[in-house]
Amino acid sequence: MMTDLQKKEMSAAIIEKALDFGASLAGIANVEELKNAPSYIFAPKLPQEDSVANRESDSGLKPGEVTWLEGGKSALIVAVEHPEDKPELDWWENRKATPGNTIMMKIIDQMCRWVEENYRVKVYHIVYHVEKGGIYLKDAAVFAGLGIIGKNNLLVTPKYGPRVRLSAMIITEDLPSTGTISFDPCKDCDIFCRKDCDPNAMGNKIFTEEQYGQEILPGNDGSYDRDKCNIQMEADIKKAIPITVEGEDEPTIHVKYCRVCEIACPVGK
Repeated sequence: MMTDLQKKEMSAAIIEKALDFGASLAGIANVEELKNAPSYIFAPKLPQEDSVANRESDSGLKPGEVTWLEGGKSALIVAVEHPEDKPELDWWENRKATPGNTIMMKIIDQMCRWVEENYRVKVYHIVYHVEKGGIYLKDAAVFAGLGIIGKNNLLVTPKYGPRVRLSAMIITEDLPSTGTISFDPCKDCDIFCRKDCDPNAMGNKIFTEEQYGQEILPGNDGSYDRDKCNIQMEADIKKAIPITVEGEDEPTIHVKYCRVCEIACPVGK
């Protein structure tokens, strides 16, 4: 059994290696703490007709629930910067993956091999979507000390603002969370993210503390409407056009999803 000091040393080594492999930010979240994070408590309470609650599950879970992998005790969360001047990192090519996702998958694959080889513990490279076996990445990133959930309902980091993409792996060793940070950039902000949002996805408070029994809600204060955001995403899909990519014989379809709330945020600029 590892001592507390050994666990801290293991956490530090894992984070350092993730950064070596190309992560912009990295941290550890403890699974037991995550089970009480806002999204894990909130999502299962959503009405069944809600688009989030109604998403198809591959694992037989109730809407909003998460399945924790056998023996999984800690999560490594990595963030990769997505600069404003590199929109192509988020372009879907024929619905396969984005270049940014490919970068993150490579980092996690490398980390899975490195942790297993160096610590002889089992790890899991988890999928992105919760309903397919993933975890709530933004909550995990908060517990890992990467940032806070802003009024744009995105993870906002001190260095990069909300312009990051997240991925994770589960580790079967009980490592302590690297800790939340004292950081509140939205407190005195002019909420550019909400003012610039075309579908007005954050214009009205649709969830309350009285309804759901918790203070932290989507959009930080209950003002985030995923259905309106999805309308914009569907419009982005319809606008997708074939683009010829160097090295490929056939044109590929690039879906360029809206990033207005990310770009509008002044944090990290």
